[in-house]
Amino acid sequence: MADRTILITGCSSGIGYDAARGLKARGWRVFATCRKPEDCTRLQAEGLESLPLDLADPESIAAAVEEVLSRTGGTLDALYNNGAFACPGAVEDLPRGALAEIFETNVFGTHDLTRRIIPVMRAQGHGRIVTCSSVLGLVGARWRGAYVATKFALEGLTDVMRIEMRDTPLKFILIEPGPVTSRIRVNAIPHFERWVNWQASPRAGQYRDQLRKRLYEDRGPDPFELPAAAVTRKLVHALESARPRARYYVTTPTYLMGALRRILPTSALDWLIAKG
Repeated sequence: MADRTILITGCSSGIGYDAARGLKARGWRVFATCRKPEDCTRLQAEGLESLPLDLADPESIAAAVEEVLSRTGGTLDALYNNGAFACPGAVEDLPRGALAEIFETNVFGTHDLTRRIIPVMRAQGHGRIVTCSSVLGLVGARWRGAYVATKFALEGLTDVMRIEMRDTPLKFILIEPGPVTSRIRVNAIPHFERWVNWQASPRAGQYRDQLRKRLYEDRGPDPFELPAAAVTRKLVHALESARPRARYYVTTPTYLMGALRRILPTSALDWLIAKG
């Protein structure tokens, strides 16, 4: 295991941070990337091999890939597409710029990075590309339309790549967490404040009574919330199993929504999600 290498995006905290530490402890050589150089410095001080990678910047992606490959001699065993952010708000209040910004990072940057790694894995004859989706890649939920749209997009791209690449030894895998301890709520606040003019919305009262309380008040863990280590455990199976699954659910809500999506009519599922 000591010679296996993996590049992980979004390692400053949460799922990516735990994955980097967990895989390093298992003997993987981990390239833990972060958008901010100061986060890379912090991770380096903890003994992780960290370098900058901003998914919204094609030049940053290219530079990070070049640096990783220069350190490994041109090979890479695995890629874990984890980096992403959220921009809360009712869909009717999301301006075009908000969607453009979140897609640039969550989808376009992830796709750009994936495409740069595929030729490396083709040439070496093996590789696994794991993408962190979400329960929100299976079903929608109010206030999360922008994030949901990016996760649905990643689900579609990964499903098609898995089908198209059946004639190669490469594996394309999705991990779909539900509520997991992370900083995604806190990190979403600047995007909400930048893009959503909630005071002018016909839903201003709902923002005041619901979304803003959820965003700004630390109310403790969500129901069924698990630590990021729960995702890492599934990631380990996805990377090390001889026959990895196409999808890995994490947390009770993901299992529940995955089942209900298959058995309930859309109207019933909509009612259930709206109630929750």
